Amino acid sequence: MNELLYSNISLATIALAISAAALPKIRRRLRLSRAKHPSLAGHSRMAKRFARLIPGYSYDEAGFFGSDLAPADIQRARQRGFVRLATALQLRSPTSLALSTEAATYVPDMKFVARYRVPFQYSAYLNQHLRLSSFLTKAEGVMLEDLDGQRYFDLAGSYGVNVFGVDFYRSCLDEAAQCARALGPVLGAYHPVLADNVKRLAEISGLGSISFHMSGTEAVMQAVRLARYHTGKTHLVRFCGAYHGWWEDVQPGIGNPLPPRQTYTLADMSERSLNVLRTRNDIACVLVNPLQALHPNANAPGDSSLVDSGRSAKFEREAYSAWLQQLAQVCKERGIVFILDEVFLGFRLARGGAQAYFKVRADMVTYGKTLGGGLPVGVVCGRPELMQRYRDARPADICFARGTFNSHPYVMAAMNAFLQRIDNDAIGQIYEAADTVWNQRRDQFNLAMEHATLPVRATNLQSIWTLGYTQPSRYNWMLQFYLREQGLMLSWVGTGRLIFSLSYTDALFAEVLQRFVAAAQQMQADGWWHPSGQTNKLIRRSLLLEMLKRRRGGS
Repeated sequence: MNELLYSNISLATIALAISAAALPKIRRRLRLSRAKHPSLAGHSRMAKRFARLIPGYSYDEAGFFGSDLAPADIQRARQRGFVRLATALQLRSPTSLALSTEAATYVPDMKFVARYRVPFQYSAYLNQHLRLSSFLTKAEGVMLEDLDGQRYFDLAGSYGVNVFGVDFYRSCLDEAAQCARALGPVLGAYHPVLADNVKRLAEISGLGSISFHMSGTEAVMQAVRLARYHTGKTHLVRFCGAYHGWWEDVQPGIGNPLPPRQTYTLADMSERSLNVLRTRNDIACVLVNPLQALHPNANAPGDSSLVDSGRSAKFEREAYSAWLQQLAQVCKERGIVFILDEVFLGFRLARGGAQAYFKVRADMVTYGKTLGGGLPVGVVCGRPELMQRYRDARPADICFARGTFNSHPYVMAAMNAFLQRIDNDAIGQIYEAADTVWNQRRDQFNLAMEHATLPVRATNLQSIWTLGYTQPSRYNWMLQFYLREQGLMLSWVGTGRLIFSLSYTDALFAEVLQRFVAAAQQMQADGWWHPSGQTNKLIRRSLLLEMLKRRRGGS
């Protein structure tokens, strides 16, 4: 009897000990879960599972024009407007369109872009009847020209490269060719101009060590690798919705064939996220893309996901500055490497980049795009002790990173031309006035839309804009095609991201605005914004029911 009693007491003691040992781990896991944003964007595994459940299907002609159950006369108006629009675009650029069709046979990127300009249900019918050209032959000022001589205002901004206008970068390229011609494509050794580049970058970034790479994605890869090497820790923290390139660790959700591994995706601007950083011991670095200040915790706002009018954006400079400063302080306290990914925003907001604009100091900064003076480049600036790739006491313990085209003479020369140009007074004045200028233009835009009773509004982070819609609709994505007819060229993500160069004058912007109004008025006249009486919530619910029905084999 006593032996049995003692045995039960021992088992109970062991169980309590196991529970006590497991409790901290459970608490850490719960704290991590609560720090994730509640949307699918904050849960990469769930997002991938959900994506696999979405059935592939396409609307027929009736579904394309009547997916919101609009009255028959409105659907006929839409169809007439669509045919007129498609015909106008075809007649305007037949040579460009023919070459695009031919090249797409061999170029998967062109097929991908055509497929995902709009929500997938509409894509097949749209691509069968309305196509856009992918080819341009000339750029001048803020204008682009295709093979047929058609001219367009550039609102794509070369995905962020084109900060100061194509003429600015053309002059950088011309100067680079002259500077580097004598050495040519000799690799391995450095062109002397690199010495001036690193001094300028060290002064701009406030960080004393620099490495060069071939793309922004590669620069981020190296920054994360160095952080892991020097801290001895495994995990990186990224924030919900942020883009840091297409490699596995920083793109753990939809679009990546591999599941997330050593990556935590946390909620942006959240005290719970700071608590995770304060209490975990496995975090090597925190990676921040300050472009998220425009749409915290949301993915890049492309028109391919614009199924209703629920897209929103906002920018509060003081609030985001305070968040970054808090984040940097917690990282400093915990020995976590704070990496600011300025591949997109660097040199757009200020000469000193996002660090200067938001008044924060990072341990490492990555740059790309515009810094190459028009040529591809990636750059890591960091504290010297973090940038060293070997250990004196352990000569075989290295952090290897090389690249055949790193520090290419022509790239270094174009970068030097860029860095010299941004030091002149004229560029300084552009930076100083940029917030005021672009906020006034945003207000001018929104006032014009309101006066014309159009359901379109702009939100901006200086010269980077995203459009929102004030009236529930399933057809907002059509606006990009009406804008093309009016001579306004957007990137393939559509109205989610307009990227103006800082070379836009008031007169040029006024002409863009006039064309915007005309495009939106024509779209409204063609019935795409017919008030259906549905809310955004009802639209999403009906779409979900439609998908469930399709998955079960219904039509």
